[in-house]
Amino acid sequence: MRLTVFLPTERFLDEEALKVTGEGANGSFCLLPRHIDYVTALGPGILSYEAADGAEKFLAVNRGILVKQGEMVSVATRFALAGTLGELSPEVRKMIFQVDEREKLARTAAAGMEANFVRGMLEFGKSG
Repeated sequence: MRLTVFLPTERFLDEEALKVTGEGANGSFCLLPRHIDYVTALGPGILSYEAADGAEKFLAVNRGILVKQGEMVSVATRFALAGTLGELSPEVRKMIFQVDEREKLARTAAAGMEANFVRGMLEFGKSG
């Protein structure tokens, strides 16, 4: 099957793969050429694949979408990095930390909007 990884500005990878494994929104997955079509959201993590020569290769991806359709597996992600597991583990930890920080900021902003909304409703109730 053909594995293609797309970044916003370029095609990062385009190789034959015997198997693709990773972690999706619904848990771990393993895709082989004759498996049914599949779609999943990817979180920050490691995507591995067995190349045509039998070598296991690894990619760190920072969220994205994986689509298997027939013999094609396409991944769209904002960031990808190829390397060994030892090299990629710190990168994945950094990506997860960045996601956690963004989620904290979003929760803080949402809490502030909720508080402003409640204050506005209380003021509206006093004036009516």
